[in-house]
Amino acid sequence: MKIHFLTLISILFLTKDLSAQSPEDLKLKDFRPQSIYKTPQSNILKPKFKVIDMHSHAYPSNEADIAQWVKNMDEFGVQKTILLTYAVGNTFDSLERVYGKFPGRFELWCGIDFRGYNEPGWSEKAVKEIQRCYKMGARGIGEIHDKGAGLRSGLDSNETKVTVGMRTDDARMKPIYACCAQLGIPISIHIAEPQWMYEKMDSTNDGLMNAYTWKVDVSKPGMLNHDELIQHFANAVRDNPKTTFVVCHLMNCESDLSVLGNLFNKYPNLYADIAARFSEISPVPRYTRAFMEQYKDRIVFGSDMGIDESMYKICWRILESDDEHFYDIDQFGYHWPLYGLDLPDDVLKKLYFENAERIDKN
Repeated sequence: MKIHFLTLISILFLTKDLSAQSPEDLKLKDFRPQSIYKTPQSNILKPKFKVIDMHSHAYPSNEADIAQWVKNMDEFGVQKTILLTYAVGNTFDSLERVYGKFPGRFELWCGIDFRGYNEPGWSEKAVKEIQRCYKMGARGIGEIHDKGAGLRSGLDSNETKVTVGMRTDDARMKPIYACCAQLGIPISIHIAEPQWMYEKMDSTNDGLMNAYTWKVDVSKPGMLNHDELIQHFANAVRDNPKTTFVVCHLMNCESDLSVLGNLFNKYPNLYADIAARFSEISPVPRYTRAFMEQYKDRIVFGSDMGIDESMYKICWRILESDDEHFYDIDQFGYHWPLYGLDLPDDVLKKLYFENAERIDKN
C-alpha cells in the first residue's frame, strides 16, 4: 500500500502532538486547562460607569493606530487614558504632539531625566526638565521604576534606558517630589515585582510560568528584595506628605494586601492602581473584594495591557461579574483559574473614575 508523502508527514505530526499531550511528556508552558464547570459566563462589553484608565502607555505612535485605540475606548466605555510615557526631552514632545491631536482622550505624564544623577546640581536640572514638560502638557510623572537595581524612568531624550543607583527615598529625589507638590501633579512609581518572582523556581511555585519569565535574582550586587524596596518607598511617601504618590500594580503586594493597607492607613497621600494585576487578585475574590471595599477611596483603575478589545472585556468581567473558575492564559500567562470580584457600585465608581478625578484636582 502506497502512502502519499504529505499524508505520512501529517500522520507523524499528529502522532507527535498526541504524544505531547501525555502527562509524562506535557510541558507546563503548553498546559491549557479548560474549565469543566457549567457555570454562568458573562460577556460585559461596557463597564457600569465611565472609566479613566490611570495606567497605560503610548503603545501606538501614528495617528491611524491612535484613532483605532480611541474607537476601542469608545466601544468599551473608557473616557480617558493616562499615558505613562517615561519620556522627557524630544521624545516627550513628539508624543505630546501626536496624542494632542485627540483632545480630552489622553493625558501624558513625563519621566525623569536621570542622566548625570551623580553630578552636582542634578536635582535642579531634573526639576527644570519636569517644569518644561509640564508646560508642554505633562500632568504627572511616571512610570518610575525600582524593581531592585535602582530607579529608572524608562526613556530619556535619547531613547535609552537609564538605571541609576538611587532609591525612592534618596535625598536627591526630594526636590523632584517637592516639584510635584508645587505643580499639583502626582508621581507614579513601580515598586518591586509580585512575590512569585522571588520564590523558588520549582514545583512549589504556583505562579511558576510567569515567575520564571520575570524572576528576580536578589543575589546580584546592589539588588534589593521585595520588603527592602517597599521600606524605601514608604520612607519617601512619609517624608513628602504634600506629594501625591500612585504606586503601580497594588505595590506588587497581591499575595499580602495588608502590607499596602498598612501604608494606606498611615499616609493619606498614597494611592494605588490595579494595572496588569487582574490575574493575581482574581483567584482570591473574597479577600480582594474585602480589601477594595475597605480602601475604595485609595485605589484607581489601570489596564497596562495594550489596546485590544479582549483586554478591556476581561477587565470588566473580573471586576463586575461573579463568574467562577474561568481561564485566560493567553492574556495573563498564569495557569490558575480566575473569579469575578462582583464589586459593588460604590466601589466601582471610586475605582473607575472618582478617585482619578480627585487625584487630578489635588
